[in-house]
Order: sequence, then C-alpha cells, then structure tokens
Amino acid sequence: MPFTAGIDWADLFGLSMPVAEIVVRGTAIYWFLFCIFRFLIRRDVGSVGIADILILVLVADASQNAMAGDYRSITDGMVLIATLIFWNMLLDWLAFRFPAFRRLAEPGTLVLVRDGRLVMRNLRREFITEDELWAQLRKQGIERLDQVRHVYLEADGNFSVIRKEG
Repeated sequence: MPFTAGIDWADLFGLSMPVAEIVVRGTAIYWFLFCIFRFLIRRDVGSVGIADILILVLVADASQNAMAGDYRSITDGMVLIATLIFWNMLLDWLAFRFPAFRRLAEPGTLVLVRDGRLVMRNLRREFITEDELWAQLRKQGIERLDQVRHVYLEADGNFSVIRKEG
C-alpha cells in the first residue's frame, strides 16, 4: 500500500472558507488587538509578569478562534478578547489602588543575598541555582559576594543588585 493512500489532498490543501472571509477575519482581529495593546495595555516589554503572559496566551487563543472561524462571528471573538482585557485591567487597577490586593495578586520582592551572604532558603524556594545567581551578578560586574549588600528577585522575575558602598 503506498504511503499516501487514504490522504484526501483536497481537504489537506483546500480552503475551508472563502479567501475574502479569511482576509476580513484576520484584518479585523489584527486591528482590534493592535488598538487594545497600543491604547489600553501600555507596558514596557521588559516588565512582563505572569499575569501579562497569561493574558497574552488567552488572547492568542481567543483571537485564533475568531480568525480561523471557530466562532460564528468575528464579534464573538472580539467580545471574548475584550472580556479578558477587562479582567486584566481591573486586576491591575485593584492592585494599584489597594495595597492589600496587590500583596495578594502580585508576588513581592524576595531577598536572595543579604550583606554578602546567600539566603539559601529563598534560592531553594524559587529553584534558583547558585550558578544562575552568579550569572546575574556577573552581568552587574560583581566578582565577589562581599561586594553586594542585597540581591532581590523582583516581582517581574528580574534581579536587582545593590552594591556595598566603598
């Protein structure tokens, strides 16, 4: 039996919806997402947190369904995307407005080095190896731990290094 037996080449390479519909769906979702990310979600790319990654994944899935036609209309996808963005913005606003909610919604900073000594409990808690920490210290020009007052793991996953004076 040949390797290609049973393959329906028309289904494999054919179109499942008219080209114009594909173009309209793709165009509408692209511009909708562009406007949302340009005017509503104004963040630096370098400060992406877990909630931002979550919203990107969910929006990607919702927009894919709107573009591919799994929803009956483009508007279905736009409503779902707008709902996801609403919840993301509401949680951001609540975290900004209420410190108690911020502590619940966002991880705090964590000390990894205190006065030149490793805080092994916190390194273990975050699964950060000494090699990973040293890589971050070298990026800051640190050669020895006695040069460091504090190293913090920030809420966005970046490391902040505070050098000792003198």
